[in-house]
Amino acid sequence: MWLQLPEDSVTPSLIEETGPRATLRGSLPDRYLTPEDIAAMFGVPIETVYQWRKKRTGPPGFRIGKHLRYDPADVRAYVTQRKDADRNAA
Repeated sequence: MWLQLPEDSVTPSLIEETGPRATLRGSLPDRYLTPEDIAAMFGVPIETVYQWRKKRTGPPGFRIGKHLRYDPADVRAYVTQRKDADRNAA
């Protein structure tokens, strides 16, 4: 994702914003997310991510061989669903 700075700025006109938290804020990355990315995004221990998968309560993941991956679009949909559920419960 790229951030446009004011043209009169002395810094370069484009700065790349990276990291798992940027995924939920901006455009989708061009790669699938790892469990470590999900843990960093939500600020939870990696064990929590695996428990979510086991209990089917977190964002949906899938396996590529022996590796667990998450589609950023599915993660975004999960976050939207949780936010809507919280709003409706209030």
